[in-house]
Amino acid sequence: MQKFYLASLLDNDFYKFTMQFAVVRLFPRAKAKYHFINRGNHRFPEGFAAALQESVDAMCNLKLTKQERQFLAGACPYLPPTYLDFLEGYRYNPNEVHIQQSGGELLVAVEGYWYRTILWEVPLLCMISELYYKLNNLQRISDAEVYAVTKEKIENYNQLGITIAEFGTRRRHSYEVHKIVMRALQENGGASFVGTSNVHFAQLYRTKPIGTHAHEWFMFHAAKYGYKMANSMALEHWTETYRGDLGIALSDTFTTNVFFQQFDKKFAKLFDGVRHDSGDPIDFAEATIAHYKSLGIDPLSKTIIFSDGLNYEKVKRIADFAKGKIGISFGIGTNFTNDAGLPPMNIVMKLTEAYPECGRWTNVVKLSDEKGKYTGDAGSIALAKTILQIED
Repeated sequence: MQKFYLASLLDNDFYKFTMQFAVVRLFPRAKAKYHFINRGNHRFPEGFAAALQESVDAMCNLKLTKQERQFLAGACPYLPPTYLDFLEGYRYNPNEVHIQQSGGELLVAVEGYWYRTILWEVPLLCMISELYYKLNNLQRISDAEVYAVTKEKIENYNQLGITIAEFGTRRRHSYEVHKIVMRALQENGGASFVGTSNVHFAQLYRTKPIGTHAHEWFMFHAAKYGYKMANSMALEHWTETYRGDLGIALSDTFTTNVFFQQFDKKFAKLFDGVRHDSGDPIDFAEATIAHYKSLGIDPLSKTIIFSDGLNYEKVKRIADFAKGKIGISFGIGTNFTNDAGLPPMNIVMKLTEAYPECGRWTNVVKLSDEKGKYTGDAGSIALAKTILQIED
């Protein structure tokens, strides 16, 4: 059986750790359920579930090393020693993950306390991706070709005079490809390459770990406080936890239009900017610039992080439009870490239910700026749209 084990507890997206600290601090008794969503309708070979289970079982052996703790303490001063103590004692519990296979269909679910299960999503996705290529015996391009492709991309981005971060952990081809990509970015990125969402590679390549929060942060707040209060309470709790650090707000959990109704002058001044993750990026930039101007805030004092399915053509179009109007930066994921001569997988894992400290299990939804990317059951989506007055 082909095997794939993660090399480090920190081989994960940074925003999982920043959210984990906030959950430990504010919602230590909350529970969560996540489910794997196979958007690309990929067919998994016989024995895939068993191979994935073996990889998951091995996760319990990962632990924060002394060197990793020192890196976090130096790079992330807003993470207090109490959280680093917690992370030293954290161990993945494979019993929180439930894996089934029926023919070529793969079912994966996670359930448990939110402060624990929050770390499973990204490792599960990158394990599924790497095992898919291995068990199907799909051959990628050579290491030298991966390096050359990445080098050409970052050199093209250099010419645009923009900043780029690597955001590709969850759907990478493999750990080895990710490592080659990071080396190529570090050696050829110059001033354009500013960091990575992957904490393990940030440590290895002495760059900045980048990230704040994900959709699940807002989705949980909807389960606890209701759809109308979700954005405001999520932002309030973030600023209460980080006191001005990690100041990029994700805008599209319940559509950007709804977000801007609640992103008032207080939040607009407190946060350094916003992240775009769905919908047309030019429309988003125009709306963001107009919103800041309506509040009397100079858009050039703020930043948009673009992170939705980026490639060179899309980045250039955004940069040509936004330069001189608002600060911009880019997080590029799959186009860096899974451009290895094979079609990248289209897979996600989403929070589906939340259990606040008191109450009951509640279905959660995400209403992105692309209607085809709505997640959640039909009844909850309809209810959220009605309450938030969202029209198709």
